[in-house]
Amino acid sequence: MPQWVKLVWPPELGEVITVDGKTLRGSHDRDAGKSAIHLVSAWAQHSRLVLGQRTVDSKSNEITAIPALLALLDLQGCTVTIDAMGTQVAIATQIIRQQGNYALAVKDNQETLHTDIAMVFAATADTPPDAMPDHTRTVDAGHDRIEVRDYWLITAAEDLDYVNRNGIWPAVGGIGMVRRERTLHGVTTSETSYYLLSGTPTVRTFAHAVRGHWGIENQVHWVLDVTFSEDQSRIRVGNGAQNFSVLRHIALNMLRHEPSKGSIKTKRFRAALDPVYLLKVLQV
Repeated sequence: MPQWVKLVWPPELGEVITVDGKTLRGSHDRDAGKSAIHLVSAWAQHSRLVLGQRTVDSKSNEITAIPALLALLDLQGCTVTIDAMGTQVAIATQIIRQQGNYALAVKDNQETLHTDIAMVFAATADTPPDAMPDHTRTVDAGHDRIEVRDYWLITAAEDLDYVNRNGIWPAVGGIGMVRRERTLHGVTTSETSYYLLSGTPTVRTFAHAVRGHWGIENQVHWVLDVTFSEDQSRIRVGNGAQNFSVLRHIALNMLRHEPSKGSIKTKRFRAALDPVYLLKVLQV
C-alpha cells in the first residue's frame, strides 16, 4: 500500500474494505484474440480511497486474484466485505490471519451454508421484526423511489455452531439477513440476502458494512466510466490497460481528497487548465 494512502487512511479507523471486480470493456482485441481485462479492486468505505488492485488471469477468476490483493493490505482492525464469489474458506482464513474481520455474502455457490443460514432465520419467522433484539431498518426515498432495508443479526452460539458444524469457517461471530424492498413508480420488488460474519459484530456494524459494500459501484466504478471514460478506453497493447487503470485510481484518490469544492469532473477540468491547482492536487 502506498505510504501516502496510509497517511490518510490510518488502520485505527476500523475501516470497512470492499473488494469487488470490474471489467475494462474497451481493453479487448478481437484480432489478437484478447478478451477484456478484469480487475479486482479494494476500496475503503470511510476514507473513500482505492487501496489496490489486481488483474484477474484470463484463465482464472476473482477467487485467485482476491488473496493476492488482500496480501497487499493492512487489515488489522478492518472488516472486509466481498460478494458471494469470494465467500471461500481460504479467503476467510487469510482475512483472519491478517487480523481483520469479514462480512461475506452467502449464495448458492455455498449451497449447504446458504440453506443452513436460511433455516436458522426461518425459525425466527414468528417473531415480530420490531421485537427482535438484533434488528435495524433504513429507509431511503426520492425521485418516486422508496427503499426499505431490514437487517437482522444472530450471534447465539448454538445457531453459529449449527451453520459451522464442520468448523471450517474461522472465527464465526454472526449470521446476517437483509431484506430489501424497493418501490419504484408504484411497483414493489423485494429480495433477501444472507451473510456470514466474523468477530463480534453488532446489527448496526453489520448494516453499515453491507450497505456500504455497493458504494464501490457508485463512488469508484461509475465515476471511472462516466468521468474518466474508462469503458471507452481502447488502450490494449501489452500492460497498457492495467497501467492506465492504476493511474486512474491514483488520480481519483488525489482528486477526491483535494479539499476544494466541486465534482471530480470539475476538479479534473480545473487541473487541466490551472498548473497551480494541478500541483495542489498532486501534493495531496
